[in-house]
Amino acid sequence: MQFIHTYMLWSLLLLPLLVAAYVWLLKRKRKQVLAFSGVSWILQNMAVPSPWRRHVPPALIGLAVALLLLASARPIARVTLPADYMTLIMAMDVSRSMLAEDVDPSRIKAAQKAAKDFLQDLPRNVRVGIVSFAGNAQVVQHVSQDKDELVAAIDRFQLQRGTATGSGLLLALSTLRPEAAIDLEAALYNPNPFGYNPQGNQGQSGGAQSLDAKPKPKERAPEPPGSYKGGAIVLLTDGRRTTGPDPLMAAQKAADLGVRVYTVGFGTPNGFIPGYEGYSFFTQVDEETLKGIAKITEADYFKAGSADDLKQVYKHLSTQFTMEKRDTEITALLSGLALVFVFLALFLSALWFRMTPQNSFKSAT
Repeated sequence: MQFIHTYMLWSLLLLPLLVAAYVWLLKRKRKQVLAFSGVSWILQNMAVPSPWRRHVPPALIGLAVALLLLASARPIARVTLPADYMTLIMAMDVSRSMLAEDVDPSRIKAAQKAAKDFLQDLPRNVRVGIVSFAGNAQVVQHVSQDKDELVAAIDRFQLQRGTATGSGLLLALSTLRPEAAIDLEAALYNPNPFGYNPQGNQGQSGGAQSLDAKPKPKERAPEPPGSYKGGAIVLLTDGRRTTGPDPLMAAQKAADLGVRVYTVGFGTPNGFIPGYEGYSFFTQVDEETLKGIAKITEADYFKAGSADDLKQVYKHLSTQFTMEKRDTEITALLSGLALVFVFLALFLSALWFRMTPQNSFKSAT
């Protein structure tokens, strides 16, 4: 818990003084003894409360005062609240290794079904875009709230050779945060295939400036990892990178933009494609890279070895995007709780210590 006005915490030193004042009043009350001739008559006609009850209302008032003093410092706590309107980009591996049948009926079929079920469980305030990647990456469905369009896009997946995990992540990042103006041409392809010097410093490198060279974009100040609340990326893959940029470098770019990348490793260690184009080869998840991506972006990594595992992963992710943790000021909450304690103290005092003619003073006749 953090506080906006930390100096107000010094006011909590008043609490020991209040306790000391209460103890002093109790001792003073014992000394004020009234003499009555009919002591036995008073004891018979007066309801004597339990010894501990008389301390409960003052204790509640003291607790209310403590909460009010704490609220004066304007505390901030990390609480779980419903997520605002957000965008989710699903980056899914459509490489040939998804043909492996270690997951019934196959990896790609199980992944498609789990993804479609996941879309149906998402609340209305979450928009979704879909990116697929194999040897290259492409946007299969632009950001939309139409679940029928999203499901149709998943059904259109076409398997290809290669696994460009970094390309898929960068394209997903560009789709999620277009205002960042990520240079995908420079990131995904070689913008200078003939060795031209993009800076045009012929005296330094001996090359000429590329005719289609673009001005270097202004660098953005890095944002704290995980600070972006407008959306996130879910990256699912069953293999390791065979082409394209390094996915860990792409993850660092996502972290600099504050975007979390939740990674899902799908498949079993013994997965293989039997008899594909005359060859049989094993496919294995690159867990270390996926864990690294999640760690860099302050997200989570999930391992799914079956269709049921993948369904549970997506179910867990749906709660991640429905509820989110935020740093929220709780001054009003503490003040309201203090008011509840005050009313409770008044109610208990009226209930336990009310004085009526029947139990206080009766006629001596």
